[in-house]
Amino acid sequence: MSSFEPERLDDAAFLTEGDPSGMLPAVASYGAQVRTSHRSALEAGVSRLSREDRPRAIVVAGMGASALAGDMLAAVCGGGVPIPIVTARSYRLPGWVGAADLVIAVSSSGTTEETQTLALEAVRRGCRLLAVSRPRSPLAAIAEQASGLHVPVVPVQGAAAAPRANLWALTIPLVAVASELGLVEVGPEAVEAAAKRLEDIAHRCRPSSESFINPGKTLALELADTIPMIWGTSPVTSAAAHRLATQLGKNAKYPAIWGEIPEAGHNQVAVFEGPLAQRDIFGDGPSLSLRLIILRDLEEHPQVSKRRAMSVRLAEGHGVPVTEIIAEGAHPLERLASLVGLVDYGSVYLALGFGLDPAPVATVAELKARISP
Repeated sequence: MSSFEPERLDDAAFLTEGDPSGMLPAVASYGAQVRTSHRSALEAGVSRLSREDRPRAIVVAGMGASALAGDMLAAVCGGGVPIPIVTARSYRLPGWVGAADLVIAVSSSGTTEETQTLALEAVRRGCRLLAVSRPRSPLAAIAEQASGLHVPVVPVQGAAAAPRANLWALTIPLVAVASELGLVEVGPEAVEAAAKRLEDIAHRCRPSSESFINPGKTLALELADTIPMIWGTSPVTSAAAHRLATQLGKNAKYPAIWGEIPEAGHNQVAVFEGPLAQRDIFGDGPSLSLRLIILRDLEEHPQVSKRRAMSVRLAEGHGVPVTEIIAEGAHPLERLASLVGLVDYGSVYLALGFGLDPAPVATVAELKARISP
């Protein structure tokens, strides 16, 4: 079992050698990715989607980061959106989906088995289809053959071979579609604010910035040797909590639990009473204990704010350390960017602190290979 060594995070040579695929530079490119993907969506013709011809519902079909793009779309649109926005993570569309609905099939590579299956099912049901994927991919071909719209994903180099490094290239086209349909106002100013926010995070979390002033490295240090329980307090922060949990799994090969207040207060809060609530400092072997990570939003329901504050008190009363991170920015897209940028850095630095290359996911590839025809 590899151990977490904090000094690795301030060793510039180690950070370069330990990240051969360039996951840190990929995260640093997120601001440019936001701008490029927004321009790509507009050039692909999302303006053809008229708010006068609004679908009954939007169904985002995807897996992994592609599915999370659907959750991020719903979070940016907010609770007042006039139509349902749902994400399908399976081989079947919901039974109610039909010709009145818009299905957005999202896959960075354009070869994801489940997503292709859902796209073909959408065509059979007569749905409008939009695909977000690599050009000349099987998914792009399905959309083009069905006279649907295709928004190309052009990944950055290096670690972008991992679709999770293309999150913004997958999400921004969806947001552009929602804006054209009149579901949310996301103009050039909001896009630029999100891009600048990500660039500011990249500057503050750069490898040369030392741990005591680097928020990405600080988050990694707090996560190390704990079992993170990550809670959001709104759709925006819950999407970021989900992102942190999945990035910990893929980048750092590290388990995490995520949830949203108030739901988490009806189940996950009970673990504060359990055996992992306090670290056994006298144990002979590695001892993992809980850490509560609260991702806070500027816009919270009053009862959610109350439950959050009380949950923090209960955690600390049971010896569970707490990290609170507050989203920044006026627009929901910017607030989402402020959290996702930071948690992605934290997950990569955690991997490097354990001496792990954050890019490869050999077991995921092995699973796909073993079940492929």
